[in-house]
Amino acid sequence: MVWGGVVSESLQLNEDTLWTGVPLDYTNSEAPKALAEVRKLVDDGEYVKATEAAFQLSDKPSDVYQLLGDIKLEFDDSHVSYTEESYRRELDLDTATVKVRYSVGDVEFTRENFISYPDQVIATKISASKSVSLDSKLHHHSLVNGDNQIVMEGTCRGKRIKPKDDDDPKGIKFSAVLGLQISGGKEVVSVLDHRKLKVENSDSVVLLLVASSSFGGPLTDPQDSKKNPTSESLNKMNSLKNISYADLYTRHLSDYQSLFHRVSLKLSKSSKSVKGENDRVSTAERVKSFKTDEDPSMVELLFQYGRYLLIACSRPGTQPSNLQGIWNKDVEPAWDGAPHLNINLQMNYWPSLSCNLRECQEPLFDYISSLAINGRRTARVNYEASGWVAHQVSDVWAKTSPDYGDPVWAFWPMGGAWLVTHLWEHYTYTMDKGFLEKKAYPLMESCASFLLDWLIEGKGGFLETNPSTSPEHRFVVPGGKTASMS
Repeated sequence: MVWGGVVSESLQLNEDTLWTGVPLDYTNSEAPKALAEVRKLVDDGEYVKATEAAFQLSDKPSDVYQLLGDIKLEFDDSHVSYTEESYRRELDLDTATVKVRYSVGDVEFTRENFISYPDQVIATKISASKSVSLDSKLHHHSLVNGDNQIVMEGTCRGKRIKPKDDDDPKGIKFSAVLGLQISGGKEVVSVLDHRKLKVENSDSVVLLLVASSSFGGPLTDPQDSKKNPTSESLNKMNSLKNISYADLYTRHLSDYQSLFHRVSLKLSKSSKSVKGENDRVSTAERVKSFKTDEDPSMVELLFQYGRYLLIACSRPGTQPSNLQGIWNKDVEPAWDGAPHLNINLQMNYWPSLSCNLRECQEPLFDYISSLAINGRRTARVNYEASGWVAHQVSDVWAKTSPDYGDPVWAFWPMGGAWLVTHLWEHYTYTMDKGFLEKKAYPLMESCASFLLDWLIEGKGGFLETNPSTSPEHRFVVPGGKTASMS
């Protein structure tokens, strides 16, 4: 995330495998007894009591998505006098590039940023005198490596809740390496406080950022992954040393546009909101004016922005898009930044097929496979059922048991059923019988097996889902009280 400061700039960094915790067994052997109680109360019409009893079905909370850190840039004091009219920050959806431009006197300063999927690197090109550092809110240390690198190492918490003592199990380790490519011939690089680099007398500087973690998959304890994040990051950086910024950009552009250019949307020939008298109208102003000027090109922009977001946060080999996408600046993000299976995760992937981004679904399908493994254990222990189940909140460890909290949202065993519809839709779009046979059908069949076991015979002789919930919705019972179990 590029914030676009002038005298100082912060580039917010995320690595999608950085989460608290380790893989754990969250099954609840007392759940079958509690479930029988809830079902009886529902049969008796005691919906409020059934809702209260359903708290016994809840489990431990999911883990929390973490940030990686920030690249902090500091420019000399002359930048305070930049002209506001010259300032521009833009995201070019056609190239997936962020640019910041402004002028001080008659000198224009520019910063250009992109993230290359094929080379797994963040690249930033800057024209200015500056100092640069790498920092994180997580437990870490950073140091200058040689005369053109900063290495940052750290560890995520091994538990969701910060421990009061030192019994915290080791969580996911991470490392980030920031490298400089300098041009101009008269540049001077200084080390500040053993952890910052200052660059002077350079026409331009290219910053390259690579990162790695010890995450070895949702079923593997990071201590057992045998991954060395620092070694991996340094090797990645070393592989880039002979690749120019221009070549990195060309490879990035070729990769990104091979996806982005598949679909275009044209709703009108022209728009009076696109151009102002001297320059383009800001997106913020266009959003405000949409109330009175239903600008079709604004709809086009939002449509392509949605496609850009999916390309940016979900590609083969990544984690699935979570509640934040991948963008998070907090140690304790809203709703933990967790994948919510009761519509949010699905919504992230709705554009994938209709907008011709089928490859972007691969992380979701891999994630469903992991959920099915953990979900079989949850189905067996919690509900004495076959097949696999998933509930409303999950995390990078593919948690499938009910989350800790109010059953109005925490207890909803239909997460797997909703997710496997994406597998079927993928088949109906592609007619890929190999995918159906090897990937989709086994997951759908096992999920259906759980649903069949979840059905019980009601008083009228009909099969029913007891208890049933409508995610995050309550209903009013006679007498005015509310309940969520029926």
